[in-house]
Order: sequence, then structure tokens, then C-alpha cells
Amino acid sequence: MAGDDDAYVYDEATGEWRPPGALAEAPARPEVRDASGNLLADGDSVTLIKDLKVKGAGQTLKQGTVIRAIRLTDDPAEIDCRHDTIKGLVLRTEFVRKR
Repeated sequence: MAGDDDAYVYDEATGEWRPPGALAEAPARPEVRDASGNLLADGDSVTLIKDLKVKGAGQTLKQGTVIRAIRLTDDPAEIDCRHDTIKGLVLRTEFVRKR
């Protein structure tokens, strides 16, 4: 039948033949893990595992401080969050542990 050759498209990244619409899907976000290796997701709460001096705020966040409702970024080593006194806070995942 004519047109059957267009039913699948070769995906060079995976080496598989896929339906044409499958290649248009957005790539999956990389896994984001905390200092202990736990998987993090948007909306999780985390705890700081060491004291952190916040640049530009002149403030130190103490170990054990709970940060609620984190947001993942495009960088798997950073999370976007908000603290009561600091808006627009970006933390490295190596300094937090999932609650």
C-alpha cells in the first residue's frame, strides 16, 4: 500500500523505529536527587544539611531549616525555592535532604 513507508520514523537517539508523533514529545527531565540520593519532585519539602550563607541577603540559613514546595529547574544540581525571608532562593541539591 502506498504511504505505509511513512508509518514509522527512525529515532537515531534510541536506535528504534517509532510512530511519527513519538519524536515530537518533549524530552524527559533529568532525575534530580538530594544529598542522600533520594529522588526529588516539584512540591517536595527538603531540610538543609549544613549552614548556608545566602549571597545578597546577608543571612545564614541554619542546618535543619525546612524548605517547603520546591521547584525543579533545568539543572539537576539546583532547585528553586522560597523561604519566609528570602524570595527567589536557588539551592544546590548537595546541601538538602528530602523530608
